[in-house]
Formats: sequence, structure tokens, C-alpha cells
Amino acid sequence: MAEIMLKGYKCERCGHTWVPRDWKEKPRVCPKCKNPYWDKPKKSK
Repeated sequence: MAEIMLKGYKCERCGHTWVPRDWKEKPRVCPKCKNPYWDKPKKSK
């Protein structure tokens, strides 16, 4: 049995992980929560 490791992205807001279809450019929004700040963690109060 072979193991495969895939690179992907993780949303810092909702925790969703995904593998993009196109690796040429960085995703603009998270596909689940549609947040454009998916790559920046929330600021705590």
C-alpha cells in the first residue's frame, strides 16, 4: 500500500482544510466560510 502526501490550505477562521484545483495562485477566499481573511488568524480581545 502506498502513502500519498498532498499539500493544501487551512482556513485560520473556520478550520476547513482543502486541496486547490489550481496551484498557480493563492486562493482568494475559503471555500467553506467564504472569508477573504482565511490566512490570517482571528485577533483575540
